[in-house]
Amino acid sequence: MSSVASSGNPNIHFAEIMVAGLADAGLKAVCIAPGSRSTPLALAFDANPSIETFVHPDERCASFFALGMAQASGRPVALVCTSGTAALEFHAAVVEAEVAGVPLLVLTADRPPELRHSGANQTIDQVKMYGYHVLWAVEAALPEDDAPDVALRNARTLAARAFAVANGIRKGPVHINLPFRKPLEPDAPYSPSFDKGRSSSIQRGVLVPTAEQIEEMVALVSAHERGWIVCGPWAGRPPCSLVDAVAELGRRTGYPVFADPLSGLRFGPHTRKTPIIGSYESFLQHQTDFEAPQIVIRFGAVPTSKYLNAYLERIAPAIQVHVRSDGVWADDSHRVHSYLQVDEAVFCRQLAERFCRTPGQWAASVLAAEERCRQLQHSLLQQCWFDAAAAATAVTALPEDSNLFVGNSLPVRHVDQFAQPDPKRVHVYGNRGASGIDGVVSSALGVAAAERSRPMMLIVGDVSFYHDMNGLLAVGKLGLDNVTVVLLNNGGGGVFRRLPIAEEQTRFEGLFLTPPDLDFSLAAEMYGLDFVRIQGENGAGLAQAICASTRDRRPMVIEVCTDGARDERMRRELIESLREHQEEYT
Repeated sequence: MSSVASSGNPNIHFAEIMVAGLADAGLKAVCIAPGSRSTPLALAFDANPSIETFVHPDERCASFFALGMAQASGRPVALVCTSGTAALEFHAAVVEAEVAGVPLLVLTADRPPELRHSGANQTIDQVKMYGYHVLWAVEAALPEDDAPDVALRNARTLAARAFAVANGIRKGPVHINLPFRKPLEPDAPYSPSFDKGRSSSIQRGVLVPTAEQIEEMVALVSAHERGWIVCGPWAGRPPCSLVDAVAELGRRTGYPVFADPLSGLRFGPHTRKTPIIGSYESFLQHQTDFEAPQIVIRFGAVPTSKYLNAYLERIAPAIQVHVRSDGVWADDSHRVHSYLQVDEAVFCRQLAERFCRTPGQWAASVLAAEERCRQLQHSLLQQCWFDAAAAATAVTALPEDSNLFVGNSLPVRHVDQFAQPDPKRVHVYGNRGASGIDGVVSSALGVAAAERSRPMMLIVGDVSFYHDMNGLLAVGKLGLDNVTVVLLNNGGGGVFRRLPIAEEQTRFEGLFLTPPDLDFSLAAEMYGLDFVRIQGENGAGLAQAICASTRDRRPMVIEVCTDGARDERMRRELIESLREHQEEYT
């Protein structure tokens, strides 16, 4: 117990052991929301040289910032807060992490057991407070001066187990509730001691498909020339090995690859050789000139596209195979015939090596529909300016090897429908687990902090931006000079204009549209970002502003002002033009 004596506080000794165990497991970053009860954890994390510490005074912003960092890095990020409602502020990000499969380690400081259910200040029931939205919830032992060695070994093991669970084949959040009894501070100037002992090592292998599973898939693919590969959203950035393997499977089977923008397949050099489909949201709305596929091989979560999902549900006779290593069910229409819980990249490589066929006439007709739709969309977007055209322009203006975070509601739908496959490397992120509008700004800034060398552009709506303006504090505090925010200000929740409730003119604006009516230049000024306002049909101005921000590394908010009612009308007219054009070929 020598290190207890050196620190003079069992809480700090326990926290040092826990933090050292997390560092040994591979933790590289922690986001701390300041508070008193979490003092031992804050001191230990800040003193550990292996872990980078980020501090944000707003717990909700801190939690979504950590979520973005975890998405970009592909590894767990820790969260720390004090007791009480501070821990509840993490809940929305915890839900997103659980549904999307993003690894988080949530460490909540708590009052000791004798103060619970007693009326003590800032004390709530924190045990398993996140319910079913964590992969594992555990309460750590109360640190004490005379704690037996097994209690300290438990702290080391607990750290290793928590990291391993969060970073397992199924990734997600883990909650450790840590009670601390006063005093919380060292009794002398803090001098960290990480005499932690031996940490546990937890390793896992890869879910390799069996020979029988591969042979069954070879038989299915051989028997069905008409096939699609459908790639839904991926939590964070998919490994390059997976992207390359899926692209190779598409090339060697002759199956077109329908790539959600968050799948990792929409953009990149592989698009030069692999038949990547990106206009499906437009051409699947109407009658197509090709027969339905006989087999669909799916990867990732449920696609963003409403019409792609509806099409997959309509073609019920088609064989649908879903390959997903984490075992999470992602089939809201319940049409999947075979679910393979195997490593996706290994599966693709083993299946691809059994084929070497070129796309047949049917695949050529699918590719022709894609090309016609893509060219017409591009032409129409050049002729009419609305929020979707702005989103497409923004993606086109991004430099090579950039990060893109797309907000929920309209931005992700616009990017899905109008941002076409491109050999340019664009790494696309979004919170598509629970698909809320909360924390979008902070999540994007977490991505920016995790990869400072890459430009990071956020496309976000006005309501979502307002919802998380506090998150902009991180730009100046952390010196994030790689941030560009494209703010689509269409006067409120434009996605509601697509719903029948939009016909209720007297109630629609007040109950659903809820335009913020704010001067967002003041927010940019307050948080130290440059501000540019784009008004009228000025796609060139938008592209120039993005270029200036990314080239000069100037954090910037670029507000694109449009009329929401006109935006929706223009989108519908564009879809109608596509329908008329498509009918000429059916």
